[in-house]
Amino acid sequence: MSDTRYGRPPVTALEPRPNQNVSGVLGSRLFAWFVDIVALFFLGSLVVVLLAVLGIVTFGATWLLIPIATAATALGYAALTIGGPRQATWGMRVAGLKVETAEGGRPDGLAAAVHALLFYVAAGTFVLWLCTVACGFARSDRRMIHDLLTGLVVVRA
Repeated sequence: MSDTRYGRPPVTALEPRPNQNVSGVLGSRLFAWFVDIVALFFLGSLVVVLLAVLGIVTFGATWLLIPIATAATALGYAALTIGGPRQATWGMRVAGLKVETAEGGRPDGLAAAVHALLFYVAAGTFVLWLCTVACGFARSDRRMIHDLLTGLVVVRA
């Protein structure tokens, strides 16, 4: 079966796909990340306040859930926004980006959550983050390591 959008067989997850607009994607991703950090700060604060108030009622039991809930908020945010119909987080929408599969389709929520998890692991370790950014600069399709591992591509919307 051939990919009719590009007139050639489907590409592998590691091979650059032709006819995708990736101009300026790395800089836009950095801007989108800053916007997403602000959005996650407010969403995470809301979750923490809710669990803190519930902790009074449950004699502190829900306070133990705060670290897990904040991580789940970040992964859920990515799963719902990237895996949603617009295929982009709020920051990506502001920056004019969207996420596609390597074949050009819409990513599912699980792939989006794993993509975010791998990004946060890399961002939490300077050497891994440096390697993933270097990979983005080295590849013509501007895909970073967590993009390659999940089979996703960030393109212009």
